[in-house]
Amino acid sequence: MNAAVPFTVLPFTDSGPPLLIRADAASVALQDTFPRLQPLIDEHLPRCGGLLFRGFEVDGIEGFRGFAAGFGHPLLNYEFGSTPRTGLGGGVYTSTEYPPHQSIPLHNEQAYTREWPMKIWFYCAIAPEQGGETPIADSRAIYRRIDPAIRARFAARGVMYVRNYGNGLDVPWTQVFNTTDRARVEAFCHSHAIVCEWREDGDLRTRQVCQGVARHPRTGDRVWFNQAHLFHTSNLAPEIRESLLAVVDEDELPRNAYYGDGLPIEETVLDEIRAVLREEQVKFPWVVGDVLMLDNMLTAHARAPFKGPRRIVVAMAEPCREAN
Repeated sequence: MNAAVPFTVLPFTDSGPPLLIRADAASVALQDTFPRLQPLIDEHLPRCGGLLFRGFEVDGIEGFRGFAAGFGHPLLNYEFGSTPRTGLGGGVYTSTEYPPHQSIPLHNEQAYTREWPMKIWFYCAIAPEQGGETPIADSRAIYRRIDPAIRARFAARGVMYVRNYGNGLDVPWTQVFNTTDRARVEAFCHSHAIVCEWREDGDLRTRQVCQGVARHPRTGDRVWFNQAHLFHTSNLAPEIRESLLAVVDEDELPRNAYYGDGLPIEETVLDEIRAVLREEQVKFPWVVGDVLMLDNMLTAHARAPFKGPRRIVVAMAEPCREAN
């Protein structure tokens, strides 16, 4: 082992992310190695989109927070979120708190908004007994594989996300916006080009038109960058979808997605998109102490169902806005 460089860099898969950076000895602290890791990260992250640090000492959530914050950008609060999480302080959150039997399809973090984090980190504090992987996929490859006619449609029309908060069906607006003050919600929506309206029952509805595809600000690569396949009602199990529509109108569903002009997205189109996502995903088992760093525009992530305790925590940084 080279004492100056106590780690090895090697491909984790035959193609695509992540690149594996493995400690070559015990007791190699991830934070202490940061000065030697940073040039390598700067070189390889734009190329492969994801780096998996394995075998390093992380020193728990505090050490993870310090590593993620060391890249020079303040860690972000989870604002205008779409899933339940618990804040652990200092910009670190639990991963999405959905029941263990549920899977979360591939997506780029907050691609349903016009401002998102460029960097996202995951830390494995407790590895599940079975399953619970965080599959990832190259957003550039996804873009290339999607039918050019579909790509052009999403690029030209964008995606409209409609959300209804509360009624016990989804995350309440007080949690999504981290406030009980309506004026603060309205100010946030105004500054982020979100149309908001207060319904008669006191709950909130928002609409926002966002990008369907995007261009990476540094690499110039086109990427598939939206969450239409997650927000659209076809993502629900048929029985859940039918039961919801039996009690609320379509415009009162917790969430839905349309083309940016408000017209419906064809379910056959979403089926094609989901098929590409499934075929592009790369999956690996978590090992306690693993840290996964992703360029959020270049690499999508997901969650597999699991059994047994699982604790994966998340940090995000470096906000980026949709180019006009």
